[in-house]
Amino acid sequence: MFFSTPSFPLRSALLAALLAVGLAAHAAPPNHSGTLTLLTTSEPTALVTIGNVATPILSVSAKVTEGLLKYDYDVNPQPQLATQWTISPDGLTYTFTLRQGVKWHDGRDFTSADVAYSIELLKKIHPRGRNTFANLTAIDTPDKYTAVLRLSKPAPYLIRALVATETPIVPRHIYEGTDPASNPNNNAPVGTGPFKFKEWVRGSHIVYERNTDYWDKPKPFVDQLIVRFVTDPAAAAVAFETGTVDLGYRTPVPLADLERLKKVPALRFETKGNSYSSNVTRLEFNLDNAYFKNEKVRQAVAHTVDRNVIVKVVNYGYGQVSYSPIAPGLKAFHDPAPSPYAVDLKKANALLDEAGYPKKAGGVRFSVPLDFNPIGADGARLADYLRSTLARIGIAVTVRAQDPSAFIKRIYTDRDFAFTTNGASNLFDPTVGVQRLYWSKNFIKGVPFSNGTHYQNPVVDKLLEDAAVENDRAKRLKLFKDFQDTVARDVPDLNLYQPVFITIANQRVHDHSLTADGVESNLADVWVDGAKK
Repeated sequence: MFFSTPSFPLRSALLAALLAVGLAAHAAPPNHSGTLTLLTTSEPTALVTIGNVATPILSVSAKVTEGLLKYDYDVNPQPQLATQWTISPDGLTYTFTLRQGVKWHDGRDFTSADVAYSIELLKKIHPRGRNTFANLTAIDTPDKYTAVLRLSKPAPYLIRALVATETPIVPRHIYEGTDPASNPNNNAPVGTGPFKFKEWVRGSHIVYERNTDYWDKPKPFVDQLIVRFVTDPAAAAVAFETGTVDLGYRTPVPLADLERLKKVPALRFETKGNSYSSNVTRLEFNLDNAYFKNEKVRQAVAHTVDRNVIVKVVNYGYGQVSYSPIAPGLKAFHDPAPSPYAVDLKKANALLDEAGYPKKAGGVRFSVPLDFNPIGADGARLADYLRSTLARIGIAVTVRAQDPSAFIKRIYTDRDFAFTTNGASNLFDPTVGVQRLYWSKNFIKGVPFSNGTHYQNPVVDKLLEDAAVENDRAKRLKLFKDFQDTVARDVPDLNLYQPVFITIANQRVHDHSLTADGVESNLADVWVDGAKK
């Protein structure tokens, strides 16, 4: 199996034609002028995704730190730091030819040694790297521009896992011999990308400048990229209305404001650029918690939560109900079967009685805190709904808010929580995006967005491990179907809905979402009308 740009002449011709049509609709890209201001609703805790894949970090990492491949809307691989690649017929050897003449921002050459070091590092500390590269046994570097990945078993998903944010290639000469988790490069990165890091003003913004030595000249087309943190949802909406920001993704404003903002002539709305990451919003139980380790308590909650109400009322219709741990966006794998625990308050109350938690004076059985992930504009609304609906069965909920850093520490390091609302990216394949959440071997304290529930089921472990190496498509689908059935009965969490993500851009911004990862890409192709200084 061989892939490279020349291997698809027809596809390349069609793409070129489409790009020509797109560019004909407006003037040609400017010659390196203007400033692009990207809004994020939370400040990142780091600027490279080697050990944390929280959305704010995803939004900035690839601007500096690139990957071997990028992907079209259908998640077909395209060249980035690798120019071509082959996969052996048995699926055990991946050979990458690397781009020559690429420089790190400090002037050092990019080589296969950087690729080998980065992938080995990601296997150890990346939230998903542990299962993505579980079958990787060796990386050979026969020369400066060839990297060969050798696997003990097939990994049918692997060729789609090499985007910049998922498998970032970092400079070996900066990380080697250090603690990678605390390396200064995480906060002031050196990369190969179109933008160079300039400064990070905590609590305010990040400034990136055009890399004049970028390997893909004449890109990038803007002189400066400013990432501005606007944590107040109302202020974010105003920023788009007034033109003080140019671009934001994953619905960066309150859903309640969307219809009003769609009437602003200067704004454009886009849903493309989200196909690399199908997300699910979940209610995660801490299975070490005194209450939620009891399966009957979790089942009672499941009988109380109405997903249709959440989508229609809490999420203003911008979402699709999901009962499954695999998102509806992964159509081939998703099981649309309803939950075995239909909405039934009578049954929920009976289960809590059986669990030994009778109603006391005032109708309260017990009290628990609920932590919501603050990354995103509407997490508090979902938490308020859950507080209100669980009160109907005697569970008194106190909603607890905190900033993203405190949230991640509480859930994944301190494990000082009862249950939490969270978002999980399924990415392009369940082995990469879903397994990490349910695989007992991925319960790793301190690693964000891993198995935070502390779910342990040897049957599920085997189903996931078998699916990860199964090349027969029908057999693989059956393994994931059995996985979904088992998790649905065990209720370590409640998968609620897949949100519809909307990118908002000022009309002066062009070509911001040309790939499967949209705004999370390196933005090398973006250009702006005029020179906003």
